[in-house]
Amino acid sequence: MCYNFSMKKFLFVSIFLNLVLIACFAKEVKIKEAVVNTFKSVSMQEGIKLMADDKDFILLDVRTPEEFASGHIPGAVQLTNETFTKEDAEKVIKNKKQSIYVYCRSGRRSKQSSQKLVEFGYVNVIEIGGILEYAEKLERNETK
Repeated sequence: MCYNFSMKKFLFVSIFLNLVLIACFAKEVKIKEAVVNTFKSVSMQEGIKLMADDKDFILLDVRTPEEFASGHIPGAVQLTNETFTKEDAEKVIKNKKQSIYVYCRSGRRSKQSSQKLVEFGYVNVIEIGGILEYAEKLERNETK
């Protein structure tokens, strides 16, 4: 009788420890996924340097069309942070492995958009803050 009770106790403890290990491993995997699925944030100046060395990238302005028309970094394409969808992003950025440099006015919307892009499956997203930190000449769209 004593042997049977000890064996049951041993089995219970073994099963419990295995479940704890499995739960810890599953949590570790989720943490690693969260680290992989993120974007890089750098200053506008650092972003400009990175783009100078990058041969194939998209420069994404996530301000409104009106803000974009009033002045944007040359070569930028526009998607509005508050409204762009996965389908909108895929029309503008076809290669999900391509470098994408994201900016807005001050840096808040660019962080939001960068996170959205990561959630849409883009893997090389670099948030470069706000156009307020851009020191070069802006390109403007002519209104007719």
